[in-house]
Amino acid sequence: MNEQDNFCSFVIGVLSSEKEDGAKVVRVENLENPYKHQDNFDKRFKLSLNKLYAWSLVEYDRVVMLDADNLFLHNTDELFQCGQFCAVFINPCVFHTGLFVLQPSMAVFKDMVHELQNGRENPDGADQGFIASYFPELLDKPMFYPPSNGTRLDGTYRLPLGYQMDASYYYLKLRWSIPCGPNSVITFPGAIWLKPWYWWSWPVLPLGLQWHDKRRETLGYGAEMAVILIQSTIYLGIIAMTRFARPSLTKLCYRRSDKSINLVQNILKFVALWSILAAYTTPFFIIPHTVHPLLGWPLYLLGVFALCSVAINAFLLPMLPVLMPWLGIVGALMVMAFPWYSDGVVRALSVFVYAFCAAPFVWASMTRIMAGLQQSLDREAFLPRIGESSPPSWFNKLY
Repeated sequence: MNEQDNFCSFVIGVLSSEKEDGAKVVRVENLENPYKHQDNFDKRFKLSLNKLYAWSLVEYDRVVMLDADNLFLHNTDELFQCGQFCAVFINPCVFHTGLFVLQPSMAVFKDMVHELQNGRENPDGADQGFIASYFPELLDKPMFYPPSNGTRLDGTYRLPLGYQMDASYYYLKLRWSIPCGPNSVITFPGAIWLKPWYWWSWPVLPLGLQWHDKRRETLGYGAEMAVILIQSTIYLGIIAMTRFARPSLTKLCYRRSDKSINLVQNILKFVALWSILAAYTTPFFIIPHTVHPLLGWPLYLLGVFALCSVAINAFLLPMLPVLMPWLGIVGALMVMAFPWYSDGVVRALSVFVYAFCAAPFVWASMTRIMAGLQQSLDREAFLPRIGESSPPSWFNKLY
């Protein structure tokens, strides 16, 4: 679609680059949110009222306003035929502002800003509540059906649900069943930490791969690949080092006394447990958040295995119990990613049964870790007596 058509698909948001093909960035001054002190206000929506600037784009005849978490399955150019305002009711009584059509008008824009300054009622303090209160009559308006001759309509219309298919509808039956209108656009209005662009959202949410398939076909993952390769190299280096040499991290020399023995033993237990916890959490936070899940999960598992190998060698821990949660995560991913569930209920029950069956093994592994650590302490495996010489090298065991 080009500028001669006098149409636009406009997104206000934080853009990492202004060089993407076909993107025209409009810089605006943030609108003051007068609802930010409401009890139910979510601070992540503080700047969402900037959406109102879409009405100021008077150089266009129609604007389709989109949130970033929309996944388009089909071409939706027919939306530009809709009237002065059109939106989808994914809630029976309140339309959703993740996608809506509008006809720009400076008069409407100025009136909206005036209503903001006067403190117009807004149930949620965000764009959703304000725009819904500004167009309260939309529920009684007719459904939008695009004219076959391509002409633009006047007035306000309800858009069919197929233009804003809530992803949660899919998870119940693991297929779409939207009878009214084209199944064109998926929206993900759920928890922010399960948005589809995060690598960990799949296979927790099955639709995550569809989002990443679209990204792979358009933007690609070149920006993250350098970090992925560097982290993979570091993890492989750690695994190689711990395979050929055991670090002497636990060679502690001290003057022996009953009190000091108990203190050092308790400190070592604490450090050992925290090192295992850090091995399972650190890779999660340092992986680029928007990488493809089929890259993110293998890198996470590789990182956990590498850091766990350090803890195993440093504290002389049994390998299988330390890696039992790792095996549990692999199993959980396989259960969630299984593609042939009949519906979402069966899938959820399968995940629950797996978690129920895996929990005793994880608990037993923790017990075995503590027993193995205590056994090493009792044997003085890495607490030398006063006067004993420590190996001069940083490594004390070669395989």
